[in-house]
Amino acid sequence: MKPKFLGRFWMAALLLSVAAAGAATKESANLPGTDGDIAKRVRHEVVMYPYYSIWDDISFQVTNGQVELLGAVTQPFKKSDIERLAMRVPGVTSVANDIKVLPLSSFDDRLRMQVARAIYRDPAFTRYAMQAVPPIHIIVDNGHVKLTGVVSTEMEKNIAGVRASGAGLGMGPVDNQLEVEHPTAKKS
Repeated sequence: MKPKFLGRFWMAALLLSVAAAGAATKESANLPGTDGDIAKRVRHEVVMYPYYSIWDDISFQVTNGQVELLGAVTQPFKKSDIERLAMRVPGVTSVANDIKVLPLSSFDDRLRMQVARAIYRDPAFTRYAMQAVPPIHIIVDNGHVKLTGVVSTEMEKNIAGVRASGAGLGMGPVDNQLEVEHPTAKKS
């Protein structure tokens, strides 16, 4: 009877060690190896952050595991939350938080809504409006409007700029920094 017990004991020990090695391998596979891997994980954390909206714009740079957060948010708690999320990403050694907290202003809030309605009610952008976090971000800072994000074509970029300019009476020019995903080829 003892030999059977010892055989089962060694078998169980062997299975446990194989499982532990597999878990360690799986865990190490989740660790980002490069700055590009870290950037993907940080981007995922920002996009999945439940309070990230079209009124916020976050960008970042990763150099040797050091993350520099840039952009603007509408509430102070978002700045600290996003820093905490970036710090939790495996492979991140430090975080420099240069996110600007936009001033609280009822005028800016009204302007944000006017610009968002003007853009997202346009038939060209209905497919974007249905996304959880639409790709056109509207940053309003003391009455100055900046559009950031990514649209599919140059025409969509121009339409968004025109719609934003027409939304707020007397707000000044719109800083249209939208990026175009599929720029048209230049003709020679």
